[in-house]
Amino acid sequence: MTVDLSGAKWFKSSRSGGGKECVEVAHLNGGKVGVRDSKNPTGPALVFTPGAWDAFTAGIDDGAFDRP
Repeated sequence: MTVDLSGAKWFKSSRSGGGKECVEVAHLNGGKVGVRDSKNPTGPALVFTPGAWDAFTAGIDDGAFDRP
């Protein structure tokens, strides 16, 4: 499935240190969420469904992606 990202309003987290190694997020139609690499804004983006985004962010909150 192709998602039109041409009108997406991308933003970085307020916790971003202002460096160039960040991800950007955009809220898309239908509750979807786009994620892209800030160093490559014209490159590919991941698109999460609302449920997948909720599970991903819950995993972040729970420490599922913390380094040992």
